[in-house]
Amino acid sequence: MNLIEITDLNAPELDVFSRITEPQLRTYFEPELGIFLAETGNVILRALEAGYEPLMMLAETEKIESEAGPVFECIEKLWGKEKLDSIPVYTAKHEIVVNLIGYNLVRGLWMALRRKPEIPAEEFCRDKRRITVLFDVVNPTNVGAIIRSAAALGMDGALLTHASVDPLTRRAARVSMGTCFQIPWSRATLEQSEGVNLIRLLQSYGFKTVAMALTENSTSIDNDEIRANEKLAVIMGSEGPGLPKEVIAACDYRVMIPMYHGVDSLNVAAASAVAFWELMK
Repeated sequence: MNLIEITDLNAPELDVFSRITEPQLRTYFEPELGIFLAETGNVILRALEAGYEPLMMLAETEKIESEAGPVFECIEKLWGKEKLDSIPVYTAKHEIVVNLIGYNLVRGLWMALRRKPEIPAEEFCRDKRRITVLFDVVNPTNVGAIIRSAAALGMDGALLTHASVDPLTRRAARVSMGTCFQIPWSRATLEQSEGVNLIRLLQSYGFKTVAMALTENSTSIDNDEIRANEKLAVIMGSEGPGLPKEVIAACDYRVMIPMYHGVDSLNVAAASAVAFWELMK
């Protein structure tokens, strides 16, 4: 292993972990693909197992054996010892790493990996029966939690509008527990994401579109007629504003989760889990 002890927090080699923003990482090193950061051993392992190429690592010295050990074994198994030995592994005590990163992470492990080409929305839609669509969901915690629920409850994948948070952002991937590497996902183009274009695209591929929305004509989510459709796309809106009115109107169904005790709605991530469970029955 190529262990390198950190002696200078301002060293340019560490920019990836501390000074390059996540949007900038998309063109850093690899202008055509870009890179991303994965945090914690479990998330990193799932990224490696999904075929993402490791580039460099940052690890707290105290975590080398407990957290980084399984990662090293996985790299050697999948990529070979030569690849393992070529990857720079920057190490330092916990306090130094926290000063570099700017926040505390219990697992003390970060890895930069090369992205893979994203699947175009049209290709993504072709072989799916049950998908979720994240319509301008901009909170990375919600994106990660929705994708985790989609994977756990049997959905075939997630399609995101252009404005939605990238599932490979550090927080989204960490909240998803690495499931963003276990089910397919795609991001629509800016043009596809405008107005009702994405709804029309889904309908052209045979999907019945289901808007999660609190409207006067919304039906309960536990609906056998809706479940009976061969292909369903469950459309989730952003926390707060929800789905645009024109998107709700363009969908084939409008559904809601019955509420009690005066509660008007659930967090979008919690609502997604209920919706996926009901519609996969």
